[in-house]
Amino acid sequence: MDFVQTLWIVLGSGVVSLLAAGVLRSFIGKAPAGDEKMRGLAAKIREGAMAFLMREYSVIVPFVLVVGVLLYLFLDVGILNESQTWAQPFTALSFVIGAFCSGLSGFLGMRTATIANVRTAEAGKMGVTKALQISFFSGATMGLGVVGLALIGFVCVLLVLLQVTDIETAVRGLTGFGFGASVVALFARVGGGIYTKAADVGGDLVGKVEAGIPEDDPRNPATIADSVGDNVGDVAGMGADLFESYIGAVLATMLVGLHLSIGNISQSDLLAYPLLLCAVGVVASILSLGVVRTSDPEKVQAALKNGMVVSGVLFLGGALWLTLAWFPTEFAWRVFWAVTAGMIAGVAVGLLTEYYTASKYRPVKNLANSSKTGPGTVLIEGLALGYESTALPIFAIVIAMGVAYAFSGLYGIGAGAVGMLATLGMTLAIDAFGPVADNAGGIAEMAGLPPEVRERTDALDMAGNTTAAIGKGFAIAVAGFMCLALFGAFKEDSGLVSIDVSKTSTLIGLLLGGMLPFLFSALTMRAVGRAAMEIVEEVRRQFREIPGLMQGTADSDPATCVSIATKGAIKQMIAPGFIAVVSPILTGLALGREALGGLLAGALVSSIMLGMSMANSGGAWDNAKKFIEKGNLGGKKSEPHKAAVVGDTVGDPFKDTSGPSLNILVKLMTMMSVVTAAIYGATGWIL
Repeated sequence: MDFVQTLWIVLGSGVVSLLAAGVLRSFIGKAPAGDEKMRGLAAKIREGAMAFLMREYSVIVPFVLVVGVLLYLFLDVGILNESQTWAQPFTALSFVIGAFCSGLSGFLGMRTATIANVRTAEAGKMGVTKALQISFFSGATMGLGVVGLALIGFVCVLLVLLQVTDIETAVRGLTGFGFGASVVALFARVGGGIYTKAADVGGDLVGKVEAGIPEDDPRNPATIADSVGDNVGDVAGMGADLFESYIGAVLATMLVGLHLSIGNISQSDLLAYPLLLCAVGVVASILSLGVVRTSDPEKVQAALKNGMVVSGVLFLGGALWLTLAWFPTEFAWRVFWAVTAGMIAGVAVGLLTEYYTASKYRPVKNLANSSKTGPGTVLIEGLALGYESTALPIFAIVIAMGVAYAFSGLYGIGAGAVGMLATLGMTLAIDAFGPVADNAGGIAEMAGLPPEVRERTDALDMAGNTTAAIGKGFAIAVAGFMCLALFGAFKEDSGLVSIDVSKTSTLIGLLLGGMLPFLFSALTMRAVGRAAMEIVEEVRRQFREIPGLMQGTADSDPATCVSIATKGAIKQMIAPGFIAVVSPILTGLALGREALGGLLAGALVSSIMLGMSMANSGGAWDNAKKFIEKGNLGGKKSEPHKAAVVGDTVGDPFKDTSGPSLNILVKLMTMMSVVTAAIYGATGWIL
């Protein structure tokens, strides 16, 4: 089978994934949407989410177009280089298409989520089984949609390029596709994260802590803004994030494959293999959807885990068959063990993340107990938990990297990353159902549904908090594998033989790279704090100035809070994105390619550690609060509960803004370096 025929098979799997998403979307749309009040609340959330997304994209689109023009001038035609030794045609076009597909994936996922939220709330009247089905199918629609769009977009661009150029130039042109996806993912994650956490923190500080009213109380004008944030940050942002990771893992493996020469194995076979792994993952994800079901609120997490296990087993079986059929036996087994090592590392990181963030385990219970002595001890214990939680996952990642490299070098590292992400349809389904359940709980509270409905949606939401934390840990592990493979491609394309840490320029690069994630986190967390302060003042004003609001006889003005969060997020997301794009270029041009290699290495190490600790601290603080709200340690409105709310307030930007953005930061920096690597290889500029 030639390379083009293989691409058509992969394209077909993408179409199947998209069609399956469409079937699930149709099923969700036919479910009852509740009474007029519930539909009205859902409409406000949907309108707010769409308004934010359009505003966000109005900033992203010009940025993408400007960068696209610069890529065309400096890379596609080599405007500064008369000999055109570094010219890389098609990078700009590929970049724009990658950015478009990434943005579209987030948009479609959010549209589905804003339809499923009210239907999940309505299904909650009948029990956990139906509510889980609607929310999970919403997540699966997004997961399969992201996979379908990624494969269709990536393969279509590659097929077009193969009509006008050779296979090596076509694959190199696809670096633009990955870069475009990374740019949109960063802005979507940062902008959405700032929005959702500003609204969440602002609403909680005044509502829960000061006014003593329940979460999602309709009297709180920030409630609608908070529900909007669940969609723009945890759904649209996450969709773009994992789209980028999925494409990046495939691209990294293909770029490494360009530089390999292994016996009688053709280059096209090495390039096609990661794409075929994705096709196997599509089938495994679709076949495993039906196992995620339960009627017991206490077993929601177990039901979701069943889906992960079944999809993983099916994928490994399919991957073994594919690998033995595709490569000579000896090399096939070496590659398969690399894929298996990557997948096992992903599972291990997920299980360890669950241990540190789920309320049924000792770390979160200890964190909840620390609330007895006030918010100070909650913060100390939560930070310590996050730092501790990096140790075992890092051991799992480095062992898996060592195994993958030992069996098949950097190609094995890339294949391991693909193995982690191949079942993204299921992984994202489990991750994305949580925001839908959270939204459903808010609608249930605001619409005055019976308490048992909120209890059922809360059970889903608690499981969703854990799966979201698992997803973030998983994304960080993927970033490690992916960036290492991309770094290998960067070394080859830039002409970098080795990195000498004794050189001053290299050490400077390492230090700068290690610093950037901290600067990035400071900017994003401060952005959340500033926007939250404005929302706090607005909520206080409405409580103070609107007669009858606290008594429930007057309506709040949620539109103002939505506007404040939107403006704050859009304004504050620009600086972090600028840093990610510009820092590799400036380092490479000013200090040379070795310093740039040091920058990437330092950023990778720092991002993984900081991102993992922040995500796990935030997830643990959130579930410790929910553990108390279930009636433990005095329950709601008790002093331990107030202390836990403070911890959750700090944890919100940790787990939903800064933490999950760090893996995109380092992937974007590495991808940017790969895109421009030929410049440094051709010139060796050191200013």
